[in-house]
Formats: sequence, structure tokens, C-alpha cells
Amino acid sequence: MNVQILIRIDKSLKEALQRLSKKENKSTNEKICELIGEYVTEHSMETAMKKLWDDISVSLKKKGYTRADVNRAIKRVRKGT
Repeated sequence: MNVQILIRIDKSLKEALQRLSKKENKSTNEKICELIGEYVTEHSMETAMKKLWDDISVSLKKKGYTRADVNRAIKRVRKGT
């Protein structure tokens, strides 16, 4: 279900957004929805956690650790040893 949101922006910003949206063959509304959706996705906790795990994975691989090494370390921590 779509809902309406009211925002106030500078006239020149609105006009620029309309021009740019038109160049992409999109309505201003479509472009605003797209931009808000991208912002929410990029700033969500899920996205932040995925990026963190991806960064950790790259770092571990550069240091020569394997999936088996990580699994052994997890088991040791869970056992408390």
C-alpha cells in the first residue's frame, strides 16, 4: 500500500530534480521513491552487517585463513577453551 508524504524543498532544487528525472524518463515521484529506497537500503542494519562480514572475510583471506580455520575458532570459543 502506497502512502503519501509531504516535503518542502527549495524551488530551484525541485526544478533541477524534475529536469534530471525527465532525462531518465521517470516522473519526479518515481525518482524520489527510488532515491529514498536506495538510501534506506544503504543505511539499513542488514546492509551494514553484510558489509562488515564481507570486509572481515576479505581481511581473513588476505591473512591466509580458511573457512576451516574460522570454523575451528568458532568451535573453540563456543566450548570456552
